[in-house]
Amino acid sequence: MKAVWFDTHGGPEVLQVGEFPDPVCGPDDLLVDIHAASVNGADWKVRAGRSGTLEKFPHILGRDFSGTVAEVGANVSGFAPGDAVFAVLPGGQEGTYAEKVAVPASVVAPKPDSLTHMEAAAVALVSLTAIISVEDTLGLKPGEKILIQGGAGGVASIAIRLAKHIGAHVVTTCSTGNIDYVSGFGPDEIVDYTTTDFVEAVSGCDAVFETVGGEVATRSFDVLKPGGRIAFIASGPKAPPAPRADILSLRPQVGRSRAEMERIARRIAEGAIRVPEIARLTLDDAVEAHRISEGRHLRGKLVFEIR
Repeated sequence: MKAVWFDTHGGPEVLQVGEFPDPVCGPDDLLVDIHAASVNGADWKVRAGRSGTLEKFPHILGRDFSGTVAEVGANVSGFAPGDAVFAVLPGGQEGTYAEKVAVPASVVAPKPDSLTHMEAAAVALVSLTAIISVEDTLGLKPGEKILIQGGAGGVASIAIRLAKHIGAHVVTTCSTGNIDYVSGFGPDEIVDYTTTDFVEAVSGCDAVFETVGGEVATRSFDVLKPGGRIAFIASGPKAPPAPRADILSLRPQVGRSRAEMERIARRIAEGAIRVPEIARLTLDDAVEAHRISEGRHLRGKLVFEIR
């Protein structure tokens, strides 16, 4: 199969494209022909060694995909060859920058009929992260005020729609060039971070969803009112310590399961999730994809069209 892999940690240039041995379908697995796989912010961090040193090389990146079932493991029921499916790989497993993947059937769900493979791949992990962060970790309620940092990004743009679906008052940040794009997701207020300090423009928030990291993350505590809570997904495996005793600092735990993928499908059917803007690439574009992703000014999602 064609795949993208690397043999050592480093910059985007360590990524290699070529033929790689096909994965083997285990008894509890599905072997899937991948049609589309997304590029996520975690990918370049793994490649660069920012998430720790890998113990085994070569390594194929990629955490979510959409495709068709090619083979069904002996212990698996409910799926057949040709079924259209999508999934986020279990924690600790990667390998979707490739034409095939063997994945535990327990984390796979039918692809929503309303989405193409490209669209399903674009929303898989970002939707899972947004749902667990906004609905479960923050427990956002109708009428509450939430600041969602980096509204043009894949996770944040979906979080905006989810928060509006819940009935919250949504404030988000983005650059001048992305205001029109982010407006389409329906926030109540947009702060242009290139001209305005969000700490001066926003206050009294019940919740913050922080997707940017760095100084933005640490300053986001300042907009919370007493009793508020903040969820971080761009500040490492642990949330930064809260500077005040009257607020909660949280790190969402994004589990993988068929039930969670089915929850994504329900939110799509309810209109609570809208597919972000997609930049269509091929596996041959992997180096450039990582340069764009690592630049951290991406609008929407980078998605590899594989079939």
